[in-house]
Amino acid sequence: MTDVLNLWKADLGEVPEDVWERTGLRVLILADNGLTHLSPAIRRLQRLHTLDLGHNQLAEAPRELGELRGLTRYLYLHDNRLTRLPPELGRLDELAYLNVGENRIAELPPEIGDMAGLVELRAQHNELAGLPESIGRLGRLRELWLRGNRIAALPATFSALTQLRHLELRDSALESVPEPLRALPLLRHLDLRSNRLRGIPDWIAELPSLEKLDLRWNGFEERGDELRPLQALRERGCAVLT
Repeated sequence: MTDVLNLWKADLGEVPEDVWERTGLRVLILADNGLTHLSPAIRRLQRLHTLDLGHNQLAEAPRELGELRGLTRYLYLHDNRLTRLPPELGRLDELAYLNVGENRIAELPPEIGDMAGLVELRAQHNELAGLPESIGRLGRLRELWLRGNRIAALPATFSALTQLRHLELRDSALESVPEPLRALPLLRHLDLRSNRLRGIPDWIAELPSLEKLDLRWNGFEERGDELRPLQALRERGCAVLT
């Protein structure tokens, strides 16, 4: 297909200039090529709906990515050396899937909240200590993967993510179950493994759609006050792992 260019593991080192001339491309796969930079000429690929830049050595994502308004499906930036994301990514307001996992990102830009089309966001194994208040504007978000960061709390605006189904906060720095989760009516899977939880709030049993709650490797004992909400979840068929 002339609108798909798959250069996965092509040992490029650098993207050939003629790639930027293929303005009819809809899918461009440049994963696993040892890329250290991208030309601003990528802005020419206005018809792209899918771009895979994963498993490279990019120290920064070019701000020109924000000019790819046709990018509505997938953007893979995972497994690079990114320490920040360009605020221009916020212009991609129809993008459905963004993977920036396995980098060195210390914070997500406030403009992440402008990416209103996001259904799935993966930011696992970075250096995030928290999330921006703007995260609450992602009203279509269904899956959020945050494993292996340093997150100790969630902003109050998180309660606005009413379409969220899957939340992974494994290997974080939480000492309590974040209160904003209480407002998420469609949350099905909640992964809180390997945190620093000291107990479980009663309201956890009030989450109407919860099907799986993973609390392993937190160090607290399931007894007394903790037992009641967890038992209530089990009685209604929720899988609770402690």
